[in-house]
Amino acid sequence: MPLSGQLIERLTEHLSAHVGTPVDVERGTPVGGGSINDAYRLDTDHGAFFVKTNSADRFPSLFEAEADGLERLRKAAAIRVPEVIATGEDHDDAYLLLEHIGSSARKADFWEDFGRSLARLHQHSSDRFGLERANYIGSLKQVNTPHLEWSDFFLHCRLEPQVELARNKQRIGMGDVLCFERLYSKLASLFPKEAPALLHGDLWSGNFLTGPNGEPVLIDPAVYYGHREMDLAMTKLFGGFDAEFYAAYHAEQPLEQGWEERMDLCNLYPLLVHVNLFGRGYAAQVQAILKRYV
Repeated sequence: MPLSGQLIERLTEHLSAHVGTPVDVERGTPVGGGSINDAYRLDTDHGAFFVKTNSADRFPSLFEAEADGLERLRKAAAIRVPEVIATGEDHDDAYLLLEHIGSSARKADFWEDFGRSLARLHQHSSDRFGLERANYIGSLKQVNTPHLEWSDFFLHCRLEPQVELARNKQRIGMGDVLCFERLYSKLASLFPKEAPALLHGDLWSGNFLTGPNGEPVLIDPAVYYGHREMDLAMTKLFGGFDAEFYAAYHAEQPLEQGWEERMDLCNLYPLLVHVNLFGRGYAAQVQAILKRYV
């Protein structure tokens, strides 16, 4: 669907304020934006920009939360992230206006750079696990109520809400719910103690780009302060990143012994999200992981 003239006018105002001189939007070309957003490349007389739109009523404050997450990642200055120019609403449309990231071939040390950069991002910490605001993972609300202990946060803000939603949608059974309840009592002993780490929160292969200098660029975050193994686990959910990525991460900030065995435990959360977004097809993976622990 093409951008409305009224929205283009609003975006032009934002871009003119950002650049400091009048900007003329020459065209908006649709590009891939995922399952819930429409996305466009904006070509202007001051270069290219990028805008995402969706329904303000269906996903209230989604782009505000995404903009907040991108800015948190940018301030950490560990890895490139698109600059946020503006976010807002125009009638029924919500929009997020961003720097446009050009692409090129990956540089020779792309995966090593990515691993080191993620480790440096994770060195940014907080006094609690969570975040002072809710945000989204995909189109689902993500609860981030701060907790002092990771196991409590993982239970109350990650597993419980998704288990309840999956049960209500009849995508898992009561037997699965009982298995989760048995798992909950074990969580504190299963994870090593670590300080809260600033996480991307949704780090799979669709949420990074190769930038104009062949460098890694993070997009579409679901930011919170959590156990850093959560980000590493999600990279392995759909096949895994290059082995050099994990070696470089470990060299920069070593992971606790047994981290590879805990990846499935961490991935109970994104798998439950997939159950709730895409259906029962992912429930078997959840059940297989539960059997290992309960």
